[in-house]
Amino acid sequence: MVLPLVKLGTLLLKTMSKPVAARLKQAAGKHPRFRQIIVNMAQANHQITTKMQRRLYSHATDVEIRPLNEEKAVQAAVDLIGELFVFTVAGIALIFEVQRSARSEARKEEARKQELETMKQRDEELSREVELLRSKYEELEKLAKGQGLSGIFNFKRVADTEDVDEYN
Repeated sequence: MVLPLVKLGTLLLKTMSKPVAARLKQAAGKHPRFRQIIVNMAQANHQITTKMQRRLYSHATDVEIRPLNEEKAVQAAVDLIGELFVFTVAGIALIFEVQRSARSEARKEEARKQELETMKQRDEELSREVELLRSKYEELEKLAKGQGLSGIFNFKRVADTEDVDEYN
């Protein structure tokens, strides 16, 4: 159940990022200051990724890295911003899900503790009841031994008088 919803959410995020990227492209064309900012961001990203690739593949690292032309830089920056948008929203969704799961687990743990406490109380009540029954049984044994065989047959009358004594 959760997995299809996550996939649907991811697809929705990717779909939402496309209009955002398109708006960024439009904004980059209209606003020279914003355009310069994203071009500089794309050039820096290009420099970093090219250096990393050269080091990773053991290519010459002292060769000058040519900058991207302005249109490619704008496109690369817009793509990067779109991906960052998707990643940020996905990260927020993940954090939300982890917190929701933690709250759910905390509620379950509290319910387990409450159930355990209830069981302990019930166990204590049963222990007291068993102890009470044991003491009554021992009293009955003493009465039966004290009166002998005839005491067993007259047990009902002795128990009745004791009950009356207890209530008085």
